This record gives sequence, structure tokens and C-alpha cells, in this order.
Amino acid sequence: MSDDSAKPSRVRLARGVSPWLLPTAAAAAATALLTRRDRRWALAAAPLGALTGGMLWFFRDPDRTPGRGRILSPADGVVQSIDPWPDGRTRVAIFMSPLNVHVNRAPLAGNVTSVQHVAGGFLPAFNKDSDQNERVVWHFETALGDIEMVQIAGAVARRIVPYLSAGAKVTQTERIGLIRFGSRVDIYLPEGISPAVTVGEKTVAGVTRIDHG
Repeated sequence: MSDDSAKPSRVRLARGVSPWLLPTAAAAAATALLTRRDRRWALAAAPLGALTGGMLWFFRDPDRTPGRGRILSPADGVVQSIDPWPDGRTRVAIFMSPLNVHVNRAPLAGNVTSVQHVAGGFLPAFNKDSDQNERVVWHFETALGDIEMVQIAGAVARRIVPYLSAGAKVTQTERIGLIRFGSRVDIYLPEGISPAVTVGEKTVAGVTRIDHG
């Protein structure tokens, strides 16, 4: 399933991209104008224009038609691992490459009980030790009890931008935050709930069902 499947066609830019996109776009526009005076500026204008185009693609935020399920994927990507946890929960880890949409969505409706930033390293998100990377830990109070979700920064993604804070009420599939460039999102299924996805399966945020009904 592709990143932009099951969607209306309207695409916006993700919130929180301005510090990266605006300076790059401004530099691309300025060097393009200077090229009219001196063609040597094209050496700068061409790569800056390509970089701006790439960032517009990287930071796209398409509208989605929500899928059906109690727990929907919080991220676009590929299921990297599914691990039983000592407390009975099951962790589903989703790896997001630089080509995926980087906006994360609420896996189910509820209330945000905590949003905790945890300092850490910047190992590649597919590395087994990336659990100790820079991350934001979310807890949602839901009809299924407490649901934990973790946004993990990767080697390139060194900035996680939460859109909500503790106390906020969320609807299922609501946009809750952004991880810039490649990264990982973990969701912990409550005890007694088995995953409906398998390792290597592609997921679409707000569309792919994560749990068995």
C-alpha cells in the first residue's frame, strides 16, 4: 500500500517545516533571479531549486480517508519489528524512511495524558539500539486503557515537533506531530490485543489497521 493511498487528493505542507523550508526556498528564488544577470549563479540556483523541490515532497501532508479499526497506524512506513513486552503489551515498531510522509496521527480517540521529551542519541532508526535515541513519549487515555506511542528521531531526523500537549482531546487519525526526515514510531498494544500487521508490511498513517478485532 502506498503512502498516499486511500486519500482525497488535497495535499498540504506539514506544520513545523518553516525553519527548514523557507530559508531554502528564499535562497533558491534569490539565486534564480541573480542567474538572469550572471549565468554562473546557475551553479547555485540549480541545486537549491532541486533541494526546495525535494523538501516540498518530504514535508507533504496529504489528507486521508480514515481506515476502520480500533487502533490505526500512527505512521507511514514499514513494520520493522513486533515484540512482546514484559508487562504483557506488544510493541509494533514502524520504520519511516525519508520518502515517507513524516506527519504522525493519533492511533485512536482519547485524551493526551502526557507528552514527554527524552534526550538521547541519533543512531539510524533501524538500529537495534535506537531505543535510546532522542524521542517523544506519548500516553493516551482511551476506551482500551492507556496507549503508549513513541516518536523516535533517526540519524537525519533530529527534530520532533509535537502538535499537542497533555490535556488535549484527540480524535482517531488526528495529526499529532511531525518527525523531520527518516525516523521510527513505536506503538504498544494493550495486553490481550494481537497485531493485525506483520514484519515487513507497509503501513499508512490513519488507514492501516494495527490490531485484530
